[in-house]
Amino acid sequence: MTNAEIYIGGEWMAPSSGGTIDVLSPSDGQVFANIADGNADDIDRAVRAARASLSGEWGAVVPAERGRILSRLSTLILAHADELADIEARDTGKPMTQARADIAACARYFEFYGGAADKLHGETIPYLKEYFVSVVREPHGVTGHIIPWNYPAQMFGRTLAPALATGNAAVLKPAEEACLSCIRLTELAAEAGLPAGALNLVTGYGVTAGAALSAHGDVDFMSFTGSPEVGTMVQIASAKHHRPCVLELGGKSPQIIFDDADFDAALPVVVAGIVQNGGQTCSAGSRVLIQRSIFDDFTAQLAARIADLVAGPHGKDLNCGPLISGKQRDRVRKFVASAEANGVPCMARAKLDGDAPETGYYVVPALYGPVSETDDLAQKEVFGPLLAAIPFDDEADAVRIANDTDFGLIAGVWTNNGGRQMRMANTLRCGQVFINNYGAGGGVELPFGGVKHSGHGREKGFSAMQEFTVTKTIVLKHT
Repeated sequence: MTNAEIYIGGEWMAPSSGGTIDVLSPSDGQVFANIADGNADDIDRAVRAARASLSGEWGAVVPAERGRILSRLSTLILAHADELADIEARDTGKPMTQARADIAACARYFEFYGGAADKLHGETIPYLKEYFVSVVREPHGVTGHIIPWNYPAQMFGRTLAPALATGNAAVLKPAEEACLSCIRLTELAAEAGLPAGALNLVTGYGVTAGAALSAHGDVDFMSFTGSPEVGTMVQIASAKHHRPCVLELGGKSPQIIFDDADFDAALPVVVAGIVQNGGQTCSAGSRVLIQRSIFDDFTAQLAARIADLVAGPHGKDLNCGPLISGKQRDRVRKFVASAEANGVPCMARAKLDGDAPETGYYVVPALYGPVSETDDLAQKEVFGPLLAAIPFDDEADAVRIANDTDFGLIAGVWTNNGGRQMRMANTLRCGQVFINNYGAGGGVELPFGGVKHSGHGREKGFSAMQEFTVTKTIVLKHT
């Protein structure tokens, strides 16, 4: 698949540079497509097209009709689900089962926000006798969206559906490592009836197109998902223009296993929490905190499950695919080398499929433990399938260890003690707490975001619609 064009004002066109970027398959490291190498000039054209759409056709579309367009897009995504899943799996390297789930989630975003588009209501405020006061919500205007490579289709839906549902005009800069599904989804958006300029897509490198979008003075709101380092740059650029932004910047999320936990329920979820997408997930459960009295028993069962996993090419639909790139593979391998140099025991390691090409970007899932709470595996975001097992003594110790990182995205708590469930939920510093589950199947309806270095602002649910709007207070004096 090759689409070396960008989408601006309802038209596909060559980028200003005339250049392209090679797209490599993570499964074998070979070039299989090309995308356009967009730059600052292209971003500027896209922003101007978005602005024009707000004073033109898109700005005149009422909320109910916005919802119908998004609902049609959801239907089209499901109708093309097999095609989109094939694209997503090859582009990212993830197994087909995960790719299909991602496409279903993308469709769900447009279904949810399509239904919510005309349901974001204002309010009235009781005030002085001769006054009528109302508060209405309005779109920011032009919104910029920079999304990562780990879930391009899901992120397309997660960031654009609420922005469009609330009447903003969007400029999307997807990750250059994996964005082919975003290109196809943009084509489907036009087919669904989205007016010209409401959605604009510019592919390109982060240091050129991404930086230009975050620094553009006529963008009213920025949404960014990625690393804390780049998130800082996006926030600084936004601050220079006094505009708000939502940042989702990663995590070091714990799953906390108490001695009364249901092992049979917890074990498959803990494994899935680190293996999904090769551990390249902001909300990956990359730390498993286990009460000391059950540490040996739980880790023995966990190790057996990890050892049974098989990593391999996306097309074989195994437990785990390759990492996104050689750079990411080498980064994760450094964590493995560091653990070995520091004498951190490897309790289990998965297998690599015999058909996996040597040129692919593979790191097999592995369980390390006991891991010191100060070790890199316990503190830093690996973004790979490495799970750190950490013992704790009691409830207070679990909270201390869980909160003792720079991140605060999500947490899982496994206990049948009702009082402990609520105490843990109230004391963990993160944006989501799952009790006797983890992730809740993606949860389009559930507000999502973090604290500390995991970012600020909220995506998903009605919270996202509030982020993508601004309130206006109208005060009418009558006699």
